[in-house]
Amino acid sequence: MYDIASFIRELAIMAVPVLIAITCHEAAHGYAAWRLGDPTAKHAGRLTLNPIRHVDPVGTILFPLILVLIKSPFLFGWAKPVPVDPRYFQNPVKGMMLVSLAGPGTNFALALAFAFLFHALIFLAATLGGAGMSVIEPLALMAQYGVLVNLILGIFNLLPIPPLDGAKILAGFLPASGVRMIYGFERYGFVVIILLLMTGVLQSVLLPMVRFFTNILL
Repeated sequence: MYDIASFIRELAIMAVPVLIAITCHEAAHGYAAWRLGDPTAKHAGRLTLNPIRHVDPVGTILFPLILVLIKSPFLFGWAKPVPVDPRYFQNPVKGMMLVSLAGPGTNFALALAFAFLFHALIFLAATLGGAGMSVIEPLALMAQYGVLVNLILGIFNLLPIPPLDGAKILAGFLPASGVRMIYGFERYGFVVIILLLMTGVLQSVLLPMVRFFTNILL
């Protein structure tokens, strides 16, 4: 029998690190663009850690929830893209590369922070014995999810498939013809990602890397 209470508890524990991961990822894009001279994200109110400004109702909530309900081994979702105008950059291609690096880089930094929190909580639990476990246990689970979610989001976004960050990072190393090809393919990228997810190719590529780094951190 499906345990609704356990599902709601697990979902509540997952929600905090997911929102932190997505919010910081998008805010990092906007902040990097602002530091490089593009005020577009700042004027749009996206240089904020308020998750409401970044959440996409379908991509951030509905789609991941469906994957959780069908017990998918891989969670996939998206937030509202931060507006960036590369015309403000001295070198638009290099500027977009740096802006794109900021998102996954922030997720990897968060994965390290959540791993530190997890080990600190385990140490605290061992020190206190059984005392405080009602608080420490859900926080430790939240930290575990924080590591996992940020690794998934960071590694996933490094895939060189437009419109993911990895494609824009790759474009920074290509000649003009390669850059045009990557950005010309962007309209089809989301369909490709969905097909890779449905066929299991995405999971087979990403999950071994996620497990590898999770084992190192946890």
